[in-house]
Amino acid sequence: MTDHGTAFGVTPDGEKVERHVLDNGRLRVAVLTYGATVQRLEVADGTDVVLGLGTLEDYLLRSRYFGAVVGRYGNRIARGRFTLDGTEYRLPVNDGENSLHGGVRGFDKRVWQVESAGPAELLLGLVSPDGEEGYPGELTARVRYVLDGDTLRLEYRVTTDAPTVVNLTNHSYFNLAGGGDVRGHVVTLEADRYLPVDEGKIPTGELAPVAGTPFDFTAPSRVDARLGGRYDHCYVLQGRAAVTDPVSGRWMEVTTTEPGVQFYTGHMLGGDGTPYGPFAGLCLETQHFPDAPNRPAFPSPVLRPGEERVSTTGYRFGIA
Repeated sequence: MTDHGTAFGVTPDGEKVERHVLDNGRLRVAVLTYGATVQRLEVADGTDVVLGLGTLEDYLLRSRYFGAVVGRYGNRIARGRFTLDGTEYRLPVNDGENSLHGGVRGFDKRVWQVESAGPAELLLGLVSPDGEEGYPGELTARVRYVLDGDTLRLEYRVTTDAPTVVNLTNHSYFNLAGGGDVRGHVVTLEADRYLPVDEGKIPTGELAPVAGTPFDFTAPSRVDARLGGRYDHCYVLQGRAAVTDPVSGRWMEVTTTEPGVQFYTGHMLGGDGTPYGPFAGLCLETQHFPDAPNRPAFPSPVLRPGEERVSTTGYRFGIA
């Protein structure tokens, strides 16, 4: 049974927020129009495997991007600036001296519009005006959520009326145990290179081999097997990413058309009123590379008028 359009609250600006539930008998997903947020994701045995919050006020005050679509540029842009076609653009800095996840009021803090809704499918749209958070061009973004068997598929489509940069991703924190922490989860990343970063978590520009380093997840490894489980790095994805909870046997497989995945183990959660502590969930954010607008050697995040950027990520679930 689906439940579309339930009232979830009203923003301080007076915008109404809705909660939409998709259900195909295998997966049950609740999506909020605030931030295009995945609030709950129940797998076949009924376990909720994402971190979510109970009220709109919680999301306004206590969220660490839980389940949201982040943009206009997910991840970090160094010093909050980039140059495109000879013009420098300056962005709000909200992560030290850098700009993170679209700035102070990114797409995670916008109310998206429902364009269509069905029992196992939801299409949300958003128009970001020219100059919003410093980004050029009016950007039209759409995200479609589709339940297909044991897979939740997210399809992103973006167009612009002026040259701009864009990098959308979903920021769900997964915990396949349904509670506790994820340090015992086993992760596989089909990636033989990753992006080393400086102290501000900005890529150095190198695509470094993972072989012989603590960043090697080409073979299944526990989250906490190395580095105390503290990862917040982008990997050059060649195939899939996978996570298993050995205790319950639940597993998740992530596939994407994006060139990278940010593997973040949630070790910085906790404090600031956020109800989840360190390692409560891990993120696999499929995306273009961090700081790509300032790195010509990276896959280009530039979008121009007349083009449509299309990206798909699938999350497939099962139990051993």
